[in-house]
This record gives sequence, C-alpha cells and structure tokens, in this order.
Amino acid sequence: MEVMTPRGPARVDVDEAKRPRMLLVLTHGSAGTVDAPDLLAVRDAALGVGASVARVTQPFRLAGGRAPGPAARQDEAWGAVLGELRARWPGLPLVQGGRSNGARVACRTARDVGATAVVALAFPLHPPGRPERSRADELRGAGVDVLVVNGDRDPFGVPDAADAARLVVLPGEGHELKKDPARVGEVVARWLGALVPA
Repeated sequence: MEVMTPRGPARVDVDEAKRPRMLLVLTHGSAGTVDAPDLLAVRDAALGVGASVARVTQPFRLAGGRAPGPAARQDEAWGAVLGELRARWPGLPLVQGGRSNGARVACRTARDVGATAVVALAFPLHPPGRPERSRADELRGAGVDVLVVNGDRDPFGVPDAADAARLVVLPGEGHELKKDPARVGEVVARWLGALVPA
C-alpha cells in the first residue's frame, strides 16, 4: 500500500499474522531496501510469534535517493506513515525498528508515535573512523526499551550495553548482518515474545 506523507509517498509491504498480538514496523538503511536479508529474517521470525509486520520504504528511497536528508524531514514523514498504520491496526501494541539509519529514525520517533519498544539492527553508533561523533544519545533518548543487534565487526561501532534495554553482539558479523540473518531473526523474535506475551 502507498501512504502519502509531507515528503512524498511511502510504500508499505504488510504481512499479517493470523492472530496478531502486535504490529512490528520496520524500515531500511540509507541506501538499502526493505528486502535486506536481516529485515526479511526478522519479518519471518516475528510472524512466528504473532506479529503482523509492515516494512516501510521511506519517501526518499521511493524517489530514488540514497541519502535521507535532514533528520527532521525524515522523522516527519515517518510520523505520517505510522499515523496511518496505527489507524489501520488500532489497539495492537506497536514496536518499530529498522536497520542502520532506519534504526536511528525508530529511536528518534518512538515516543512521538506511541511505540512500545524499538528494534535497532546494526545501529550506526558513529560514522566509520569517527568515534568522537557518537549517536548514543538517540538510543538513550528513545524513551522506550530498545533491543540493539549489532555485529562485532561493524565499522560504524557497537553501542554500549548501558544505552539499550538489551544489546546482542553477533560474532563475525559486519554492518550488513548478512552472514546468519536467521540468527538475527531468532534474537528479535525471542525478545518480542517476552515483550508482548501471548
């Protein structure tokens, strides 16, 4: 489905659970797509624990852009998409997340859109080689529980365990989390199952 935002249209691909107990909304990184291996693995595993899953292609990517532009504009568009999704699935607890830049958006907007929690895959703690430019404040400022799943070889760094409700560092994984995506899905599904009991 397509959702119009103040920054142009966004596309939402929805997979519905038979008896949904939560809505999980995921999005991509700056130059990525919602078909990234880790996002697909999380979708599949989350469906197994009763989450309906919406994967959002943000307006800048739908328009062919590879950079999201100013955070405030990206967050404004995200809020419009989430407003539409919450109206379509009222009453379901909302968990939102994404990979890399999408994880940042999910953290920055969690409180405003009424999310219960955030799933942050490959959270880019800092630009490669620039640890002094930490984005840890975005994790700390989410205002809800955040699950962070990062690889130990991520050039964007690994957040501190104190900055999230749960940090899982996968050995041998880089920023793409593509060596064992099923493992990423398992970690997220286990956390979601505990977060929103059946």
